[in-house]
Amino acid sequence: MSRQKIILLGATGSIGLSTVDLISKNSERYDVVCVVANRNAEGLAKAARRVQARHAVLNDETELDTLADLLKGSGITVSGGRQAVLDQCAEPVDLVVSGMVGAAGLEPNLAAIGAGSDLALANKESLVCAGKLVLDAVKRNNVRLLPVDSEHNAVFQVFERSNADHIEKVIITASGGPFRHASKERMRAATPADALKHPNWEMGARITIDSATMMNKAFEVIETLHLFPLKPSQIEVVVHPQSIVHGMVQYSDGSLLAQMGPADMRVPIAHCLGHPERLSVDAQRLDLATLGQLTFEAPDAQRFPSMRLVWDVMEKGDGAGAAFNAADEMAVSAFLKERIGFLDIVSVVEDALGQMEARNLLSQPSSIAEVLHIDGEARRIASDIISTI
Repeated sequence: MSRQKIILLGATGSIGLSTVDLISKNSERYDVVCVVANRNAEGLAKAARRVQARHAVLNDETELDTLADLLKGSGITVSGGRQAVLDQCAEPVDLVVSGMVGAAGLEPNLAAIGAGSDLALANKESLVCAGKLVLDAVKRNNVRLLPVDSEHNAVFQVFERSNADHIEKVIITASGGPFRHASKERMRAATPADALKHPNWEMGARITIDSATMMNKAFEVIETLHLFPLKPSQIEVVVHPQSIVHGMVQYSDGSLLAQMGPADMRVPIAHCLGHPERLSVDAQRLDLATLGQLTFEAPDAQRFPSMRLVWDVMEKGDGAGAAFNAADEMAVSAFLKERIGFLDIVSVVEDALGQMEARNLLSQPSSIAEVLHIDGEARRIASDIISTI
């Protein structure tokens, strides 16, 4: 069996590290053409050596000399800069695993799709900001789009496309984060350290804060709409604090199919890496008797207004999605720097969306350039709002 050629984007983040672990334990299956990171030269060098990558790329060129020194004598070539990332993605491989964070992942993902590479997508912002562009490119280039996020991967495993007309709804679960039962007063006083204490998952800073505000779940609702043939009214969110059931599909015959698994991202990543086969993963096995019970509850849109905003964003389309994501990136960054409070995050996003709409800046983007224009305008407006808080 010939080895599958892989490019890994975001090799030093939480998704990247889990992917590196899986590839290193299945090295006979994978030929890693390239690993990419933003600016973590030391982490990228370690990842490149562990998976025996051919090439390593840093998006931020300032650490390129450090990377070259760390990989001296390894036979692994290095390059740096945004264009180097895009050039690597433009080379066809069997699978690109996209673990990059934020709207910065859109161009590399589209370059990979354009090259005819299948895409295992953990970069939800690409679909939030430009779902139609991405899906049109997937169809045009006849490639597979495999969802890595645990919720979408769960739905992917139990979604019978041959019975799509008989699907009543799709349910994605949310842990509820660290403030699931916290009062508004407690949330208002929350520090970055408080918000970064996720009860179940180990993730990067931005996604952990987004989980605390449930903005991450709002993004996942939009992602669900793009990944599956559904209407917004067919998508539901339930809070499931145990994070054992990751996604469910309700069928017209009354069947409710669910995918269950440990809170370990290696499980959905392995599903994408091996698809349509399954890899062996040394993840903890579920012991239902020990678990005892699984609980579910509706999200509180009063304390988590992101659960109210998302439906309006979906109705307005990808332009609103791009602004939604950009404003959130700015607000989360400001919160982590203690420039705004926790409850200000979603308020900034909502205010920015309102201003963008009032200026007719939420039109459906038809190109990457238009997506980036909306992204830039939303960041500027959000920054202005933040400066007044």
